[in-house]
Amino acid sequence: MEKAPNYLDPAVLSELKGLSLKARLIVEGFVSGLHKSPHKGFSVEFAEHREYVPGDDLRYVDWKVYGKSDRYYLKQYEEETNFSCYLLVDSSESMKYRSDNAAVSKLEYAKYIAAALGYLVVKQQDAVGLATFDREITHFVQASSQPSHLTRIVEMLESLEPVHETSLGPVLNDLAERIKRRGMAILISDCLTDPDDLFLGLRHFRYRKHDVSILQIVDPSEEDFPFDTPALFRGYENGGAQMTDPRNIRTAYRSEFEGFVKRIRSFCRDRNIDHHLLRTNRPLDRALTAYLSRRMRYVGRT
Repeated sequence: MEKAPNYLDPAVLSELKGLSLKARLIVEGFVSGLHKSPHKGFSVEFAEHREYVPGDDLRYVDWKVYGKSDRYYLKQYEEETNFSCYLLVDSSESMKYRSDNAAVSKLEYAKYIAAALGYLVVKQQDAVGLATFDREITHFVQASSQPSHLTRIVEMLESLEPVHETSLGPVLNDLAERIKRRGMAILISDCLTDPDDLFLGLRHFRYRKHDVSILQIVDPSEEDFPFDTPALFRGYENGGAQMTDPRNIRTAYRSEFEGFVKRIRSFCRDRNIDHHLLRTNRPLDRALTAYLSRRMRYVGRT
């Protein structure tokens, strides 16, 4: 019997059409792998009722109210009515990198993750917003919980093309000022910039009391550096190129890369920022599960 394709594998997802379909597959794969939990969504304190609309989760129907009024009303909770999440997606030139060891580029992988997280947030009836950027902000959409809003976000993600170099520090400073309401910000980027610039922007978000996560997207070859033959190495953003025998620099490169990631992790740990490294050859449902599981442990510590 022919084995069914794993639709959560980036290689398989890359062959499918439509980012919205991919997002649903990722979220459904993630949800199907969860153990049953007594904790639902972000609910902690009851706030109000609202009338049921088709597509709402029936778990939140208040059956006592239905018995009295013969109409369906959903319970809303304080955190549900207040929660908003902004997805900050890096679409700079370095994000277009894809090695032979990965089926998709870093940007494509970032799109999958962003669309899946947006789908998950709206499914929980919370608000999601989007910002995309390279050397400046290219799109900015205020947070909303309307299903039609998610369609707009997905369309913007699908249209992203890497053109310019990144300018993470100034962009994050700008975004921290634009997002007036305290909420959650998820930076989805390879973070290939001067760490001090990155840290400056992250400090601004923390100063404004935002809950911040970083999903650092890397190609497996960027971390492993598996190259064995002399080749011309070219930077996507600085335009420089150099013929190099990778065997002569592999140890130094890996040490430098590891130190770069450790420095970001250390900064994030000291400032209550959740950091997660995602390789573009990792199945999307596993990546989402790993991030949200880590996220739950992080929230439990704060």
